[in-house]
Amino acid sequence: MKKLVLLLPTATVILAMAPLLSAAGYQAGVATIVITPKEPIYLAGYGSRNHPSEGVTLDLRAKALVIQEQSGQRTVIVTTDLIGLPRAIADPVAARIEKSYGVERAHILLNSSHTHTGPLLANNLTLMFDLDAHDREVVERYSARLADDLVTLVGTAVGNLAPANLWFGNGQAHFAINRREPTPAGIKIGVNPEGPTDPDVPVLKVTGPDGSLRAVVFGYACHNTTLTGEFYKIAGDYAGFAQRDIEKARPSATAMFLMLCGGDQNPNPRSTLELAQQHGATLAAEVLGVLAGKMPPVRGPVRAAFQLVDLDFAPHTRQTFESRLQDSEPVRVRHAKAMLRTYDEGQPIRHYPYPVQAISFGKDLTVLALGGEVVVDYALRVKKEYGPKGIIVAAYSNDVMSYIPTRRVLKEGGYEADQSMLYYGQPGPYAEDVEDRIFDTIRKVMASVNRKPAS
Repeated sequence: MKKLVLLLPTATVILAMAPLLSAAGYQAGVATIVITPKEPIYLAGYGSRNHPSEGVTLDLRAKALVIQEQSGQRTVIVTTDLIGLPRAIADPVAARIEKSYGVERAHILLNSSHTHTGPLLANNLTLMFDLDAHDREVVERYSARLADDLVTLVGTAVGNLAPANLWFGNGQAHFAINRREPTPAGIKIGVNPEGPTDPDVPVLKVTGPDGSLRAVVFGYACHNTTLTGEFYKIAGDYAGFAQRDIEKARPSATAMFLMLCGGDQNPNPRSTLELAQQHGATLAAEVLGVLAGKMPPVRGPVRAAFQLVDLDFAPHTRQTFESRLQDSEPVRVRHAKAMLRTYDEGQPIRHYPYPVQAISFGKDLTVLALGGEVVVDYALRVKKEYGPKGIIVAAYSNDVMSYIPTRRVLKEGGYEADQSMLYYGQPGPYAEDVEDRIFDTIRKVMASVNRKPAS
């Protein structure tokens, strides 16, 4: 009997340690901060707006997940309820995170939800409005504070590191619709039920050793634009409501939204607050359903790769922009003047350094993060080449400099191919090899993290 008494406590200790031993060597830390502007500010996304914000419907937040391996190597995912972080903000923030917390640049992913009821940021969509000195100062002040807040946020998440397990699964949502509507006059922003979409809702679950839910990272490929240009109150749109609903249902968890390749996708229907809440509830319910089901574990070493590739613009000359100085559309005149200044300075814009990033967790999960407003064709092609299992194809990551069309979209024309470049301050459409250059780089970073093409 004495021997049995001695064995029982030992067995109990082993059983108690089992969840901890299954943590695959990971630690995870999570943090959240409110980033709602403290004063009226111009809202980004719709050029029709003509005055600053008028109150708050739903607070904006930035959230950080830090994952640390046994080796001490850290990976950081930051999500923001913002239109998109330009490299003028993202690059310095990443450099400060690297210096302060020892995280290599390739292991830092900065993503934005692309809400159009969030603040205008410095160096992003700056030609959309003709701001006076006061409104420009408000935007600059907010952007500087935001950068500081994001660095502090990551530090808080590092301070919260604790043993963790990772799990991955997928659901589907169907309120996104392709918005590139063919008409006799060309492609317009409308509704195209025949156009490509991606219903995938990837879900990464982070739990403690005891199984308690600590964080949920989920995504969807759809413009965060249920709330249209007549809305002047700050909100995170459907993505903000989805995060709120998940956290209400699972109070121990921090819900983090990744915007995927939704550059040419719109919520359908749209244009009311009730619809934004409805789409958010639909997405939240799908995520909660995935969490309630069986999710395979994510294990193995974390590898990351980050590479810039120059994307060329279609040829242009000084005369290209001089001919627009008398245009009846103010934005085209502002754009022409901005482009002529680059010629005056001897630095006309001929190409743009485009970021491509991949982060893999063993063989179980790969996150491919692309900059800009990427159209859905990219995600569909990536999943065809690499298989749809264990992959997240995010856009709006590390820099949002323009729409990113495929060769098909570029050839068809329309807003995503050309017209939107006016607001982003780019000289015009990309060259025809834009898709080829990006996919060449995708293959390089995917090879670097040992993600092989599907057989």
